[in-house]
Amino acid sequence: MVELPTLLVAGASGVVGSATVEQALQDTDWDVVALSRRAPVVRGDREFTHVSVDLRDAEAVSVVAEQLSGVTHLVYAALFEKPGLVGGWTEADQMATNDLMFGNLIETLFTSAPALEHVSLMQGTKAYGAHLHPIPVPARENAARDEHANFYFLQEDRLRRVAESNGLRWTILRPQVVLGGAVGAAMNLVPVLGAYAAVCRELGEPFGFPGGVSYVWEATDARLCAQALLWAAEEPAAACQIFNVTNGDVFEWRNLWPAIADALGAEPGPDSPRGVAEFLRAHSQVWDDVVRRNRLVPLSLDQLVGESDHYADLCFNLGELGEVFPRFVSGIKIRQAGFTPCFDTEASVRHWLARLQEDGVLPDPARS
Repeated sequence: MVELPTLLVAGASGVVGSATVEQALQDTDWDVVALSRRAPVVRGDREFTHVSVDLRDAEAVSVVAEQLSGVTHLVYAALFEKPGLVGGWTEADQMATNDLMFGNLIETLFTSAPALEHVSLMQGTKAYGAHLHPIPVPARENAARDEHANFYFLQEDRLRRVAESNGLRWTILRPQVVLGGAVGAAMNLVPVLGAYAAVCRELGEPFGFPGGVSYVWEATDARLCAQALLWAAEEPAAACQIFNVTNGDVFEWRNLWPAIADALGAEPGPDSPRGVAEFLRAHSQVWDDVVRRNRLVPLSLDQLVGESDHYADLCFNLGELGEVFPRFVSGIKIRQAGFTPCFDTEASVRHWLARLQEDGVLPDPARS
């Protein structure tokens, strides 16, 4: 019997991590080890190993080293964010914690997993400074590094040093606005949209777009990230390369909003600019009532959205959270390297909202 390569997905309960675990199990070409504090929620009949550990604790990581001894490929999608999310992006302790987490794992793997061949690392458009200032349109991977403090660069530099001394192949992906099915994540808009619609319905309010200035940008389905990560793990053209990855289309929130309302069985209404995070937190009891009455998975608002409600306020361009300027990235490089799948963003949103409804996480008005 041919022994399968072993894929370790760090941050397996997150939006990218859970999609990657699920995709790898569907492909059946991998043995899968999911590493995260919470077990990932995935579909499929194939078994996988879950290792629960806090990557901030070097001793705890060393304790589970034996369970990682057969790992051949690593997808690193683990992430530490501070409460309130956006403010932490420029704070040194947030950056240091993320660097520590990656360092604890990669150093353990190099002593306990001698067969390790490839590491994929997740970044995003903050690598181009998109959270700080206007960026080139489109932003390209071959541009000089934008000189600002960022844990992406701390992790990337660490990875490059380790790879040079050990002959390791690596790939870095930079998606934008990842849409997936994970709950309690730092940056996943899908549960926020579902909770916001449910609370609006409960209060008798129309489901109006809560954001500010009209804005066009790009999104990335978590399934596309997963496919790209598995492609990169074994594709020679992806070795030691950085790739942007997006769905391949663009969207504008007000044009997308009717489709979101339809998927959620909500009554669309006129714009209602307000902070989604503040609104949801003020009505957390309303969400609890929705959960009880609809017999949903018993998740509090915090457990459902994590820090993603703060991310929603940023993405919806509410108030003074950030300057409005184009944030587009080029997807040419990854296509030229041979990775060509794409997703329709409206279909992506509909898919993940339906998924959470089917799983009993969000209410489904069609079934109530």
